[in-house]
Amino acid sequence: MTEKIDSPRRGLLVTAALTLAAAQLGMMASAKAQTRPSKPAPLPPTRPGTHTAFTSIKQINAGLLNVGYAEAGPADGPAVVLLHGWPYDIHSFVDVAPLLATRGYRVIVPYLRGYGSTTFLSSETMRNGQPAAVALDIIALMDALNVQKPILAAFDWGARTACIIAALWPERCNGLVSVSGYLIGSQAAGKMPLPPEAEFQWWYQFYLATDRGRAGYQKYTRDFTKLIWQQASPKWKFDDATFERSAAAFKNPDHVDVSVHNYRWRQGLAAGEPKYDELEQRLASAPTIGVRTITMEGDANGAPHPAPSAYASKFTGKYEHRDLKGGIGHNLPQEAPREFAQAVIDVDKF
Repeated sequence: MTEKIDSPRRGLLVTAALTLAAAQLGMMASAKAQTRPSKPAPLPPTRPGTHTAFTSIKQINAGLLNVGYAEAGPADGPAVVLLHGWPYDIHSFVDVAPLLATRGYRVIVPYLRGYGSTTFLSSETMRNGQPAAVALDIIALMDALNVQKPILAAFDWGARTACIIAALWPERCNGLVSVSGYLIGSQAAGKMPLPPEAEFQWWYQFYLATDRGRAGYQKYTRDFTKLIWQQASPKWKFDDATFERSAAAFKNPDHVDVSVHNYRWRQGLAAGEPKYDELEQRLASAPTIGVRTITMEGDANGAPHPAPSAYASKFTGKYEHRDLKGGIGHNLPQEAPREFAQAVIDVDKF
């Protein structure tokens, strides 16, 4: 026996069903919208020099070294390792680290071998400055800190180190920000003569190749490094306090030995260690880098550096180059911290 349903009742049932379906679709759309990642807001304007120090310096045994490093941000955040160059130190990132920490990144800023509170565990270890050795220092630090695949962001020696890791161990690099681009070199390349103007820019490399130069750097470390800062960033009006904070790192007992060996090794004037030979052979082939990368250059970089067009083809993954205006020199992270930090965030979102 069938039940007779009058028209008004059928209308109410249809309306209720449509209302319920619409509500369900609305909730599904809302849930989907909530899970869709939103584009991060741009970083706030940051005046260089806003911060003058890290909260504390930690120490950890890693590989051949006891490494001194600063850390900021949540311990469970995505990791970023920031690497300084010569003759600079972790203060190049003193304004960058807080910007990244506020976005939830775990920021690790180590002193390279020969700087600050980073020391060799054994007096018998060669004070070696060759690039492969420095790169393995950072791999060892990542292992000691249980950091598997951080973003690497760096300049100068640090950028060379980051490029090496990205090229040889891409599984250990989640993204790369490199000032002055592709900086992997070799002894063979270091022996090739350059045009006179380019050679003139490398005056300190030739000076450090001599016994007189080594003695001069040992005696006048402060004055020498300050001159390098002035020449590498001719439009950066850093004050004495800013320089002295970094200059303290050059009092490391191994600083001169590591610095001199690095530049002599590049020219083939000093031997490395045989245990790094295989890595250096791989690097001598100028391997490409496939991890997502942003390269950067300031418009007032007074240090020797290649043109972006010379290295763009070395990056085979997702890649972008950024030129910065406004008198930005070689120490780009300290001179333009907001732009550098933004590059780290952006490469993470590639």
